[in-house]
Amino acid sequence: MGRRLRLATGALLLALAGCGTPDRLPPAMLDDACAIAAARPDWVRAMRDVERRWGVRMSAQMAIIHQESKFRADARTPHRFALGVLPMGRQSSALGYAQAIDSTWDWYRRDTGRRSARRTSFADSVDFMGWYMNVTHERLGIDVNDVRRQYLAYHQGHVGYRRGSWRRKGWLRRIAADVARRERRYAAQLKLCPAAAGAARGSRVALGLLAKPAPAASGGVVVATPAPETPRPKPRPRR
Repeated sequence: MGRRLRLATGALLLALAGCGTPDRLPPAMLDDACAIAAARPDWVRAMRDVERRWGVRMSAQMAIIHQESKFRADARTPHRFALGVLPMGRQSSALGYAQAIDSTWDWYRRDTGRRSARRTSFADSVDFMGWYMNVTHERLGIDVNDVRRQYLAYHQGHVGYRRGSWRRKGWLRRIAADVARRERRYAAQLKLCPAAAGAARGSRVALGLLAKPAPAASGGVVVATPAPETPRPKPRPRR
């Protein structure tokens, strides 16, 4: 009886683990930027931080993440099969919201000093995107908010983009155009989105960009003191 109970308990724990926790599940309405912002204000704060640090619009971040992972923390590439039946591993090491591969993620962590960054963290993923799009700007001269061309370079890599491999891939050009259209739609929605504006204000307070009142002194005077800002690596200056 004890063994059966242990087996049943183990099966239940495995089932619960597979269900996912609410903060790792994608929002229900992925075509509505305001619905995403309302469901995940922590994501909005992270994306506003990237806007300030790397200059990449929130709508651009959202459009690329939608294409890459549909906002799933555990997104991976499909498995490959030999002869249609023999498993040969996944198509690549891409993982997480931004679908960064192992080598590029390691490069990002070394270059920014963010050694503990995780691809399954939304904040780390969008910071990675901002960093990578700035490197793309430096190496290829593509504006960080030129979403169509940035996505082509994001998908093909800097060497592949420079070689023009994307020109022979009509399917990829169509996807890049779709990402650019989605970015414009998200941008229009966010302009009318109170949830995004409120989260952005909260993020400015957290970063010390808005004054936070200190406790009143005995004389009743309230002194505005900025919140301490967490040290972060500075972005490269743009050319």
